[in-house]
This record gives sequence, structure tokens and C-alpha cells, in this order.
Amino acid sequence: MLYDDDDLQSSAPRRLHKSPWVIAGTALVACLAGWLVWHTTNGPGDEAAAKVVPQPSRSSAEATHAPSASPGRTAGSTPKAPKPTHSNSGSGSGSGSGSDDDKPAGSGPLAGKVVVIDPGHNPNNYQHSAEINRRVNIGNGTTECDTTGTSTNGGYAEAKFTLDVSHRLRALLEEQGARVTFTQDGDRAFGPCVTERADIGNKAHADAAVSVHADGSAVGNRGFHVILPALVQSGTAHTKGIVAPSRDLGTRIAGNFVRDTGSAPSNYIGGGTGLDTRGDLGGLNLSTVPKVFIECGNMRDPKDATLLTNGSWRQKAAQGIADGISSFLHAE
Repeated sequence: MLYDDDDLQSSAPRRLHKSPWVIAGTALVACLAGWLVWHTTNGPGDEAAAKVVPQPSRSSAEATHAPSASPGRTAGSTPKAPKPTHSNSGSGSGSGSGSDDDKPAGSGPLAGKVVVIDPGHNPNNYQHSAEINRRVNIGNGTTECDTTGTSTNGGYAEAKFTLDVSHRLRALLEEQGARVTFTQDGDRAFGPCVTERADIGNKAHADAAVSVHADGSAVGNRGFHVILPALVQSGTAHTKGIVAPSRDLGTRIAGNFVRDTGSAPSNYIGGGTGLDTRGDLGGLNLSTVPKVFIECGNMRDPKDATLLTNGSWRQKAAQGIADGISSFLHAE
């Protein structure tokens, strides 16, 4: 704040002849006035306000606050554009699977990768038989929209098993930085249909998609197997571009599943390889991204059922699938 010099002048008329006492008094008044002005403009509590701090220009401020490279990326690398997520249209009336699955990917070896997990069936399917029995086109034929799945003799449903393993699998993949999307999370009235399950992976531009299941075969049939897409080029089904990468994905999952769970490949499908190729599954026929199914064991066999109903084993199963997916994505 500026002060007018006149405010610092005495209002008394000027005299030509001042005595020493008058001169001394006048000097004292002037000193006191000067001190008051200094105290008002620069005294305690106003020092910060009295100082002028240079503000950066807009360009320098933006440079100061420009985002640094994302964790897990090296300087100069080009980050991968965010993958579009699916909309929950089609069958079912739940809120859809996007609520927990569209979290931003973190840092880690799988940062920038998109994985679609397809928990087989739906715990609510049994209440909607008309809807899930509706026929849908899978390119080279038609099939049911979805099915209820199987269960153990003790009543542990496949749909419950697939969700449990899928949740564990999602956590393992997200720890490595992957972006994970579910096709359903038990939050829909039924389904989705197999056609929509494939479409969710396609729209997400998934780097890998895995459908989690457990089989319902005869007693004595034991072990896991991974189902690969056959070469199908009919109607809306064109798997030529995904057959080879899907086989690579499935082979890696099978190898890691053996290592992490200690389970043997199926003794009734795949000739001991743990691999089976099929062209009658809409989830594979209509996929445009690398995708496989895994049947983690036979729920109708008591020995396999003991494993499938054990939480510790399900964690090992999720680890085996996650390790296979990770190996596949690292090799891309």
C-alpha cells in the first residue's frame, strides 16, 4: 500500500525560527511517524504478503505438472490405448459384470494387457429354463443360449465353482497389472448367452480369454482338459485367425495347471495330452480373440469332487490358469 507524503507532514504552520527544543521535538515526531509507517507495511504478520513471489507462466507450469511415465513403462515407450469395455446388453437383468472389472490396470508385467474371464454358466440359470433353452446361432449350427451346468453328488454347483475360481484368477492377474473383465459375476438373472459371452471378449479386444468350467462325466473319469477352438468358417463363425494362438494359450495353461495343482490330464478326453479341439461351442466359434475353455476336473467323480470342493485346491487351480495366461502374454 502506498502512502501520500503529505500524510507524514505536521499540520502546524511552519516557523522560520525554531528553538533547539522545538527542532528536537519535531525530529522525534518524524522518527515516530516513520516507524509507524514501516510497522504498518512490513511489520510482523505481513511479511509474506509484502513479498512478491514470481508465478510460473502457463507453459512452465504445465511442464512442471506434466504426468510422468506410467509405472512399469520405460521412458519413451508408447502406452497402449485403453481397451473398450463391453456394455451389458442382451439376456439377464442384473447390473452386469462391468462394476468390478473395469478398474484401471496397475503396474506390473501384464500392464496394458486385457484378459476376459468367462465363469461358466450362472447360479441363477436354473430359475430361467425357458430363456436359457432358447436356441442361438453359433455359425455352423445352433445351440442353447446357456445351460445350468453340473454339480457334485453333494450339491456343489459348477456355477458356484466357476465363480470362485474366476475371482481368485482375477486377483492373481490384477496383481500383475492386467485389466480383467468378467462375462458375468452372478449379477444377472440368467446367462449371458454363449453368443454374448464371445462378443464380450471381442468388444474388449482381449489379449486372452478363458472360460472356466468343471465337467460332469462318469465316475472313474478324472483329470482336467483344455478345449481349443477348431477351424470353423461358416456363417458368422471364422476362427482361422485364433486357432494357432488359442492352441498356444491352451498348451501353456495345461502345462502350468499340472505343475501348480498336481492334477493329471484327463484320462477320458484328449489322449493324455489334456487338450481337446471342438467346433460345437459358440463361445469359441464366435470368438475373434485367443480363447480356450478349461474343464478343471470331473465333478461327478468322488475323488475329483474332493479337490474341486477344496478352497486350497481351487487357489492352486486359479494359479495354474493365471501362470498359463501370463506365460502366453509374455510370449506375444
